[in-house]
Amino acid sequence: MPLVKRTIEPKHLCRGALPDGVTNELECVTNSTLAAIIKQLGGLSRHAEDIFGELFNEANSFYMRMNSLQERVDLLAVKVTQLDSTVEEVSLQDINMRKAFKSSTIQDQQVVSRNSIPNPVMEMYQRCDKPPPLNILTPYRDDKKDGNISFILREVKKVRKAHNRRQEWNMMAYDKEFRPDTRLTPSPYHGMSSEGSLSPDR
Repeated sequence: MPLVKRTIEPKHLCRGALPDGVTNELECVTNSTLAAIIKQLGGLSRHAEDIFGELFNEANSFYMRMNSLQERVDLLAVKVTQLDSTVEEVSLQDINMRKAFKSSTIQDQQVVSRNSIPNPVMEMYQRCDKPPPLNILTPYRDDKKDGNISFILREVKKVRKAHNRRQEWNMMAYDKEFRPDTRLTPSPYHGMSSEGSLSPDR
């Protein structure tokens, strides 16, 4: 479902009931239409200001990211020029002993949050009707469940904790399966038949 980000109001210029006692209806309709057009121009200018503000913020963010990327590229170029494959020989064992690369770049989290909502969408949200107070009906529920958000979060945490514990047990079982067991180490006499066994008679 598409969501209209910016709306210009009033949408209908000439739609509306005339007040009682108007002698010149044409003049009243003309004046109300011109007033609605002025309101539309005011809303359009406000939206234009908001659009240019968003463009400025995006350009500033892009500029900061490009500067950070250029600094990283410069540091990488310096490191590449200092490397010499003919002098420094790295064995395969040393490569396996080194720690894996871990990026220090901070990933964006909670992209869709209240702080990231555009101003027009926030204004539309503020104008919306409040949800009905259905929580007052919770004491009359007969299914022994609580509709409170804290109860739901606790249940989600329980399920997540059980899932993590199951994953840990699976990893432990996997490690135990591929780990060499000292109890199964073959003895020097393991695999010898009774005919080849040493006895005092022979």
